[in-house]
Amino acid sequence: MKKRKVLLTVLAAVVAVSGGIIYAADHLDAPAVSNQPTDITDVYVFRGENTNNLVFVANTQGLLSPSATGAAKFDEKTLVEFNIDNNGDNVEDLVIQAIVKNGKMKIYGPYKPAATGTRSVIAETAFTVQTDVTPYGQAAIMAEQKGVKVFAGPRDDPFFFDLTQYQKILGGEASGFNKPGNDTFKGTNVLSIVVEVPKSQLGNASTLNVWAESKKAIN
Repeated sequence: MKKRKVLLTVLAAVVAVSGGIIYAADHLDAPAVSNQPTDITDVYVFRGENTNNLVFVANTQGLLSPSATGAAKFDEKTLVEFNIDNNGDNVEDLVIQAIVKNGKMKIYGPYKPAATGTRSVIAETAFTVQTDVTPYGQAAIMAEQKGVKVFAGPRDDPFFFDLTQYQKILGGEASGFNKPGNDTFKGTNVLSIVVEVPKSQLGNASTLNVWAESKKAIN
């Protein structure tokens, strides 16, 4: 079994999924992390249009201007990993791994990982599906195999937050948010990884704990 070792660089978010749409966000990181391929801005998990499926989304490299989006790329040495805990012990029982190679986003899993925690390995035998990365401004390119669907490419940042008003609240200049608010992230883009998986591949738990990590290859 061919394996590739990787090292954790960024922990993005933790969500608990039992129904509906669940997300966690982490925008405006420190300069050393922000806009880097390892910078995960949002994690979403929700039921698919086919309600027998769950959709996992990790958005990376936030605050991309339209002029910068065309040049933004996934890093071939950065693994994005969805960790899935289906027994409530806060340790990943399954992983879905995404890494780009030669312009194609490759998806592994969901499968039981050989290692847990801050280090991961990729089991080549767990390869599921791959797709071309969709170029900016072009129609979405998707692929499906073994019941797993994948998309990778630029998308408008769906996160809505009125940062200016939030800062006024913190500074005692305002008592609450405006209705409607102003979206600080309007007009900016992210690089998205979207994976849709049959629930039958995720175990029988009624609640899943999900977190996403980005990890750098060390060999």
